[in-house]
Amino acid sequence: MVKNTFLFLLLLGASLSSCAQNKLLPGAHHFEDYQKQLQDKRVGVVAHHASLIVRPEDTIHLVDFLLENQVQVVKIFGPEHGFRGDAYDGKIIDNDTDPKTGLPVISIYGKNKKPQPEQLQDVDVLIFDLQDVGARFYTYLSTLYLLMEAAAENGLPLIVLDRPNPNGHYVDGPVLDLKYKSFVGMLPIPVVHGMTLGEMAQMINGENWLPNDLQCDLNVIKVSNYDHRIQVTLPVAPSPNLPNAQAVALYPSLCLMEKTVMSIGRGTSIQFQIYGHPDYATKTFQFTPQPNQGSKYPKLEGQVAYGVDLRKVKVADRLDLQWLMDAFTHTKVEGDFFMDSFEILSGTDTLRKQIQAGLSEDAIRDSWKEGLMTFKAKRKNYLLYTDFE
Repeated sequence: MVKNTFLFLLLLGASLSSCAQNKLLPGAHHFEDYQKQLQDKRVGVVAHHASLIVRPEDTIHLVDFLLENQVQVVKIFGPEHGFRGDAYDGKIIDNDTDPKTGLPVISIYGKNKKPQPEQLQDVDVLIFDLQDVGARFYTYLSTLYLLMEAAAENGLPLIVLDRPNPNGHYVDGPVLDLKYKSFVGMLPIPVVHGMTLGEMAQMINGENWLPNDLQCDLNVIKVSNYDHRIQVTLPVAPSPNLPNAQAVALYPSLCLMEKTVMSIGRGTSIQFQIYGHPDYATKTFQFTPQPNQGSKYPKLEGQVAYGVDLRKVKVADRLDLQWLMDAFTHTKVEGDFFMDSFEILSGTDTLRKQIQAGLSEDAIRDSWKEGLMTFKAKRKNYLLYTDFE
């Protein structure tokens, strides 16, 4: 079922076998813990290309595994990038049919981002199994939130098959001001929240973040032998523009440049590992964005961009502002360096002002302390795994 288009440095089979040997197994592997909840039920599954189960004899997609075990899967819900994970960033995805199983694939990154009541009429229980990267603006968290809301509204239980967070070993960044709530940030959490999606689901319920006092009937199936002191390397790229571990680690910091004049490598093969612009002052490194599978209309398409190559940089365990601040200082453009929607990603109206005013990175980080302290205190109530501190 899966077109394994995106692999990390190791081959998929070797990586997943190594994961199995270390006994760090995602929730999907523990069928015995959720099998009874699926018995004689019609099941809807939210999944993508990385929703995989490792077995001694092979690696199998969750949907295929469930069908093989006589689970009555009636439909699939596909998130951003699609059920197979090959749609370019931001592409509006239409409903489809899975060619292998014949199951309907309902897009929840198209006309609606939340399953509608009529789409849930023939469903008794929902399963969620998506690989997240631990940044507030990565949309799988918003997909989870809206799925929990839909499940609660329609009286359906939700099983979250948890997966490790590759950026789950720290917490950092400004906490979202809800006046900037959007699909790339729906919750009052920092940019890097340091939680798995299973833990986030518990927090959504526990903090009463669903509207109208709704509570989701939630069952989280844990990852074996994972804790937040582990920096996990994912065996399969979670989306087209995060092709390797370095991109995943840099993503929380570089994504803030998405809403500036800078390119962060969309339209190249080294996305989220570089940044640049035709008017960047230093010209020792250059790249030219062109349409590719990950980006149909990349920023600065066909233009030579000068900038910085971060492929060999050791990434710190924090949200790093040095690259955004460097780009602002060394890129001389007519008009505003920042786009009007910058606050949607940063989650606050202060970060742009602080950088424009010339504040140091330390001073900016000091302004986050109170919000981070409050969030961390709440976060500890919902952790399923040993914390990093």
